[in-house]
Amino acid sequence: MQGSNPFDDPQGQFYILRNAQQQYCLWPQQCALPAGWLAVCEPQSVEQCNVWLADRVTTLSPAHYASAGREHE
Repeated sequence: MQGSNPFDDPQGQFYILRNAQQQYCLWPQQCALPAGWLAVCEPQSVEQCNVWLADRVTTLSPAHYASAGREHE
């Protein structure tokens, strides 16, 4: 029996979403976007999403942690 979880679909198309804390996630195209998240690119394959993220995202820390560290410099 195959699973039907859209997050696990290797052939699926995914948005890359970003929230106010500058955190990113992949989101299946067929699912409604969650509140508080903005799509930052068109739906694409998981592989293409990973390339997009690798080219643009340099930290895994939420924005409020990154800015808090600079306040004490």
